[in-house]
Amino acid sequence: MSDYTVVYFKGIEKGFSVPSVLADFNLFGMDVEIKFYGAIIAFGFLLAVLFGGRMAYKWKMSLDKMVDVLIYGTLAAIVGARLYYVFSKWDYYSANLSEIPKIWNGGLAIYGGIIGGLIAAYFVCKIRKMNYWNLLDIATMSLLIGQGIGRWGNFTNQEAFGVNTDKPWGMWSEKIASDIMSNQSLYAEKGFTVDPNQFVHPTFLYESIWCLLGVLVLYLICTKARKFSGQIALCYGIWYGLERTVVEGLRTDSLYIAGTTIRVSQALSAVLVVVCAVLLTVLLIKFTKNPKPIDGVDFFLEEELKKKAEEAKNAEKTEENRETADINNNVIKEEE
Repeated sequence: MSDYTVVYFKGIEKGFSVPSVLADFNLFGMDVEIKFYGAIIAFGFLLAVLFGGRMAYKWKMSLDKMVDVLIYGTLAAIVGARLYYVFSKWDYYSANLSEIPKIWNGGLAIYGGIIGGLIAAYFVCKIRKMNYWNLLDIATMSLLIGQGIGRWGNFTNQEAFGVNTDKPWGMWSEKIASDIMSNQSLYAEKGFTVDPNQFVHPTFLYESIWCLLGVLVLYLICTKARKFSGQIALCYGIWYGLERTVVEGLRTDSLYIAGTTIRVSQALSAVLVVVCAVLLTVLLIKFTKNPKPIDGVDFFLEEELKKKAEEAKNAEKTEENRETADINNNVIKEEE
């Protein structure tokens, strides 16, 4: 528990001791260390799951099927997040293959996690016959909760910070200064400089605030203005993409396209915003002009509505067959 960092903010004279280790103990002869980074991410994940479960119950979606999505989606997200990070730093990991599985030391990229989770969720929805787009609308709101809280794990590790700033909320610590000193050549290669003795942007904080605010915004859209399945997912792409496009440009630890000064996540975020904005506009126009049953009071119950419609159709066909049989029987009796 003695492993901590003193963090200073420009507008506050007092420093704050930020521990990186939550607990350490001996388990069956092995030293076990639980870091705040992992504990905070786990807490954010738990709240995201609880929120998603509540929304699924409210929308009358099968919780059993949702659990399948959660399990496979989470595993795929972790693998995707790690692979995205590892491939972006392949020069290092190709020479240190044993380091690849050690996710507890950090090194997860959110976009890789999203991509991995989306792919796994798609196949689970196909197999379990779930509405993929309804699922995404719930998942993206839950994801913002996890992201907003999880970013504080970066704070306890004193990572994911930005370039120098003279704003009152600028932060500084010996760990940040040490990290900056060790990466001076990389910064120079990418065309910017950072003074280790000056305060830096707390970019983790910017993203945390933006994501948590996004939960409220997307929830309001969901309850007041949702027109079609997948709308909230597209809004997420715009909301998160806008923030990441701006904030990523401030960060000192960005992943770059090999041999360039183009930040991978910043470029991907900009593309995501444009694509989602175009799709959202087109689909809103389409569904406003031609609303479907799912857009009404029971717009979350698409699968149930389809099932009822099919049952009604079958019942109508059965009734027609019965009436035809009665008519034929009457004709036969008349002929006799």
